[in-house]
Amino acid sequence: MIRFDKVTKMYGRAPGSGPAALRSVSFGVARGEFLFLTGPSGAGKSTILKLIYMEERPTSGDVKISGYSSQKIRRKEVAQLRRRLGIVFQDFRLLEDRTAEQNVAFALEVTGTARAAIPAKVSRALAQVGLAAKATALPKELSGGEQQRVAIARAIVNDPFVLVADEPTGNLDDRATRGIFQLLRDINAAGTAVVIATHDLDLIRGTEYRAIELNHGEIVFDSAEPSVDGVRMQHPRMAEARA
Repeated sequence: MIRFDKVTKMYGRAPGSGPAALRSVSFGVARGEFLFLTGPSGAGKSTILKLIYMEERPTSGDVKISGYSSQKIRRKEVAQLRRRLGIVFQDFRLLEDRTAEQNVAFALEVTGTARAAIPAKVSRALAQVGLAAKATALPKELSGGEQQRVAIARAIVNDPFVLVADEPTGNLDDRATRGIFQLLRDINAAGTAVVIATHDLDLIRGTEYRAIELNHGEIVFDSAEPSVDGVRMQHPRMAEARA
């Protein structure tokens, strides 16, 4: 479903003139999988997400997303791909002058959904994130956790095959973080793949979800890779997270 093949991403005015955000990164994400991307700030986590929704293109290598290739995809096809993705950001990115239901409806309006079908889809999405009672509230009337739930409802209203989230709990307190994480687990349990970029190892503690750790643009650990004797590898930082 998602495949990175020897992907390098360098920033700079001239190709190859800037620092490398990713260096020959290869991995895949299966349909319905839950994946953490972890590592320190600047490790390359957000760059991977941007490559998934084609905001960025690799300097070399190829990213394949549900049949689309970063080497061949056309601008019109990028828009088509993004309609099948759910994207969640740390800073919510809600329209402050629109209610919760209007923010979610906006995602349907821009993709050309039939007007008559929008109210039912919006109601279903808000109910799924536990905000049916806050449909008419403006963002300023919602807590940070509730605002992120609206953002998640907006991301899932088009029934995406994968939800990508960039530090989705970075602006939340511990209680809200637990609630958002459980919501993402529920979305995944319903069949949607989830890819979360986070530097917070506490999110990983106690879960069996796959984790890829990045450092300086390279994969230094992938919990899906077994050792020679078939026992799953244990990276020291991941061991600490599970302690």
